Order: sequence, then C-alpha cells, then structure tokens
Amino acid sequence: MTRSRRMASAVSALAVVAGGLVSAAVIGVGPARADHCDPAQASQEQQQGQRNRNNNQDQNQNNDQQQDQDQQGQDQNQQQQDQNQNQDQNGQNQDQNNNQNQQDQNNNQQNNNQQNGQQQNNQQQGQQQDQNGDQQQNADQQGQGGGRAVLDPAQNPDPEQTAETFGRRNRPTRNPGNGNNGNNGNNGNNGNNGNGSASPSPSPTASEDHNECADLGPFVEDFVDIRRVQPRQLDARIGRGGSRGSFVSQCGTNRNGHNNPDNFIVAPGVSNGAHHLHDYVGNLSTDGFSTDESLAAAGTTCRQGDKSTYFWPVLRDRKVDVNTEDADGNVGQVLRARSVTLQFRGNASSQVVAMPRFLRLITGDAKAATNGAGNARAAWSCTGFQNRISPDKYPLCPRGSQVVRILDFPSCWDGQNTDSANHRTHVVFPGQGGACPQGTKAVPALRMTLTYSVPQGPSFAVDAFPEQKHNPITDHADFANVMPDRLMQFVVSCINRGRRC
Repeated sequence: MTRSRRMASAVSALAVVAGGLVSAAVIGVGPARADHCDPAQASQEQQQGQRNRNNNQDQNQNNDQQQDQDQQGQDQNQQQQDQNQNQDQNGQNQDQNNNQNQQDQNNNQQNNNQQNGQQQNNQQQGQQQDQNGDQQQNADQQGQGGGRAVLDPAQNPDPEQTAETFGRRNRPTRNPGNGNNGNNGNNGNNGNNGNGSASPSPSPTASEDHNECADLGPFVEDFVDIRRVQPRQLDARIGRGGSRGSFVSQCGTNRNGHNNPDNFIVAPGVSNGAHHLHDYVGNLSTDGFSTDESLAAAGTTCRQGDKSTYFWPVLRDRKVDVNTEDADGNVGQVLRARSVTLQFRGNASSQVVAMPRFLRLITGDAKAATNGAGNARAAWSCTGFQNRISPDKYPLCPRGSQVVRILDFPSCWDGQNTDSANHRTHVVFPGQGGACPQGTKAVPALRMTLTYSVPQGPSFAVDAFPEQKHNPITDHADFANVMPDRLMQFVVSCINRGRRC
C-alpha cells in the first residue's frame, strides 16, 4: 500500500511537470510581428524575448528539481526495499543454521540409541523420519531465499517493483541543448541553444521572438552618442608646398527625386545592380546604362555647366511603414539630405593637376561589413561636433543637431587611366602625411558633406546590400567627372592659388 501511494505521488508530480511544459509552450509564442524596422523597437523586443527565455529556463530548472526530488524519493523507496530483503535473507539463513544444529544433535542421539538396543533403534527410526522432514523443509526455504536475493524480473511476482527497479537503473539523461523545444513555442532556433550564434555588427541570428525586421539591421550596438566619440583631426596638415584652395560645385539636394538602385561604374548595364537606392545630383540621365556619350549629352542640376554625376545610398527613417515589401530589406521613409556640399580641395604637400574628363571614382566599400574595413571610408558625425568622427557607428546627435555624412574620395591619379578593373587602383588615397605615392599625381580631392534631420534615437539607417545588415561602415559614394575642360581648369586654379571658389 505504501509503495502504491508513493508511485501515485510520483505520477502526480510528473503530470504537474507535463502541465507546466504545455503552459510554457503556449506562453513562449513570440510577440506580434511589426510592419516597420525601427532598430530601437527591435532592441526592446529582443530584450523582452530574452526575458521570456530566462523565465522559460527558470521554469525548466524548477521542473528538473521536481523530477530530481521524485527520483530521490523512488531511490529511497528502493533502498528501503533492499534493506527489507536483506533482513528476510538474514532470517532465513538463521533458520537454516538452527536446523543444521538440530540435525547434528539428532545424529548424536542416533548413535547412542544404536548402542542401547533394539528399542533405541526403533526410536532412531522415528527420529530419522523427523530429520528427513526437516531437511525437506530446509531445502524449500533455501530455494525461496535464493529467488528473493536475485530479484529476477522474469520470476518476480511483483511487476510494480520490477518496473521501478528498471526505471531507476535506466533513467534518461536530460539534454540541456534540446530541452527548450517545447518551452519556446515557435522558436525553432532555440531548440538547440548550444548552437546559437551571434553576429558582427551585431547581427544576431534570426529567431521568431523578434519582429520580422529584427534580422535586417542596424542594431542598437551600431549607434553611439556623438559626445562619447573622441575628437580627432580628419585632414593632414598642409605643408609649405601644399595647395590650400577649394572649389564648391553647387548641385542641389535632389529635389527632383532622381533615384534608382543602379551603379553604372561597378555594375554597368545592370538594373538594380546596387540592390539599394541611390540619391543623384548633377547629371540628370544617370542610371545603370549610362555611358560617356549619354552623360555628355544630358542636362544637369549643377551650376556652371558641371555635368558630373554624384551619387550615394539614401538614408531612411525606420520608424515609418514605407517600402516594407522591398526584396532587399531597405525599409523605411527616404530622408532627403538637408544640405549637400560638393567641395574639391587641394593636396597637403603639392599642387594639383586637372582630372581627365570621364574619370570614375568610388569611395568606401558597400560590402565592408563582410569584406572587412580595408577599403572602408565611412565618417559619421553631427553638426556642431564635426571634430568627432565615427568610422563605424551611426551618431546619436543632441537635440537640434543634425547627422553628418563625410565622404572623401581618393585623389592620387596614375596619370593614364580613367578607370581600372577594381575601380580603385587608377586613383588611390594620399599617404598618412597627405602626400601622394610615388608615380601618382594629385588631382582635386572631392569631399561630399551631407546633413540630415533624423528621428530621435537609433531609428535610421543607410541603404545597403541585404547581407550587410545596414552596417554604418558600409557607407560609400560614387563620382564621374563630366565637367567641361574649361571649368576643370578653373577648379585647379582656385585650389592651387589658395582661393575659395
């Protein structure tokens, strides 16, 4: 009766555990999916998901403790049964010893009776019969005692004890890596917690307790308070033989809405070759199929006849539910730059020479998040803090300050080519001191400075290739020189004479 109650108690405990697992499976369903991709909200939902996972882990631990307690109770019951069996065996052995002593005494009495005559012989025969009966009884007792000591499941008449003994000896080992399958509802990835991975630019793996944009990036870790960025000098000090002047081409901020996801420099003849949207100023015809001839024949938004094309990936407000069906994950409302400054500057150690017409230039690396920072040239800042430059974080600016993108182009030309196979080796960046490498010539150095009014907090992102997770390090820009030769000569003159034009 006691054993049955204990087993009933264990079964009840297991039922409670099973009920807890079912309840956890219902509770563990991820939050509702959102339509937009606000990094700030994604972070809050990630934190809530983490809290849910911690709660599930606590419940699992409680369930494990309950199961361990039940198992300990079963083990104690088994130990008590083993002790009882040992006591029974000891009693049986004592009975056998007593019977053997009695047999020896009877044998001695038999010998005495044989010496005393026939009457004693008759008494011996009766005693011998009693002895035979005792031996048969002892043999039966020995057979029963051996069966209880072996506990052979095939011969044990108590099936409850057999099942209990088997369960104790073959208790399954709990696998912590797979133990959360039921507790996380639809969260299939968390079924193998030991295999989870995280990501650089913090690109944690996708689990369904995040919203549908949680994997797109950027992440809260991709932002920094601009006041925490250390000041640094962006430009090399201009030496005695350097060129101090500058020229600004005024081309507007793309009020005409010239946008496309093409890039005729890197992916000529391809529609959507960039997989992200570009803002264009200057040449009005620029798209993936542009040629020297088509650019020369087109109109421009720039003053003084500058038909050059200037373009960069757009910045988006991720709080707004726009472009949510974009196949490349570039979601949110496009933010047009509040100001665009296209400044051509000199060299720190030498005079500059004219750029050849149709020279093609790129700066930065649109795939720096996966390629590495070797060609990255991103520079993020805030108005009023432009001595603080972040190369790999979006800036969080104080209220009233605007986000700034600074995009510097290479300016040391090989003197022969307008393009190269990788679009980089024909024009490279000056060295650390500002001088051009031997065998190259300094040309006017283009700097694009773009400012934006963005929503407060980590809620904006630059367009990017899908796998780049909108990492700020991927910021980049492109340029093709289509200035008339006379205008280019004017630019060179302003720079070398130290004028600001």
